[in-house]
Amino acid sequence: MLKSMSGRSLAFATVLLVLAITLAPPLHSYFAQRAQINAYKVQLAASQESLQAAAKELTLWNDPTYVASQARIRLHYVFPGEREYVVLTNETTAPAQSVPVAPIEGVAPGSVPWYTRLISTITSTSQTP
Repeated sequence: MLKSMSGRSLAFATVLLVLAITLAPPLHSYFAQRAQINAYKVQLAASQESLQAAAKELTLWNDPTYVASQARIRLHYVFPGEREYVVLTNETTAPAQSVPVAPIEGVAPGSVPWYTRLISTITSTSQTP
C-alpha cells in the first residue's frame, strides 16, 4: 500500500510540474500585456489632457485681440502712432505679472547692430572652457 501511495504521489507531482511548466509562459505574457495596457491607458489620458490644453490655446490664438496683446507683451510690438518706452532698472526683484515677459538684455534695442551682438555671442561661447 505504501508503494502505490508513493507512485500516485509521484504521478500527481509530475502532472503538477508539467502544468506549471506549461502555464508559466502564457501567464507571464498575460501579466506583462496587462501592465503594458495599463501603461498605454495612462499615456492616452496624458495625451488627451495635453490635446485639450492645446485646443484651448488654439481657441485663444484665433482671437485677434489675444494675438495683439501677446505681440505687445512678448515681442514689444506697438501699433502705428504709438511709442513704447523700455525702463531699465537695477532691481533684483521681478515685477509681479501674470504673463511671462521676454527678458530685456542690458543693451537697449537698436543701440548695437544685430550682427555685432551675434558675433559677440559666438566669440564669448568659443572662449568659455
